[in-house]
Amino acid sequence: MSTPEKDINYSTKEGFAFGISIVAAALLFVAGLVAVFQGISALANDDLFVVGAEYVYKFDLTTWGWIHLIIGILAIIVAGGLAVGADWARISAIIIASISIIAQFLWLPYYPLWAILIIALDLVVIWAVATWKPSNIA
Repeated sequence: MSTPEKDINYSTKEGFAFGISIVAAALLFVAGLVAVFQGISALANDDLFVVGAEYVYKFDLTTWGWIHLIIGILAIIVAGGLAVGADWARISAIIIASISIIAQFLWLPYYPLWAILIIALDLVVIWAVATWKPSNIA
């Protein structure tokens, strides 16, 4: 039996869940877009990136460009799925944000402040998607 009080609680929770999903989608989109720009910049052999001393996980700049470009494109696609509420997008968002964190960690020697910023965005995306509990009550 539905009561007005129960309906208000349900609509508030549903609205909050929807808000979190939209924020997660927007943050994932921004992180993906930034990764695409990082990739394009690295592929263009931009002078923005300074290569320091030898690094254990060293790839050439072109390889990093492709890695960031692919991760960014996937993140943008998953963000679109999150925005429309696709079930597959929740798990995909956590996976792509986790992969992005790993890539940014390995990218730290090239552009540390930017990598830390994207790691922070990815952590917020993972938190938002993991705490979002969609309700499927008709």
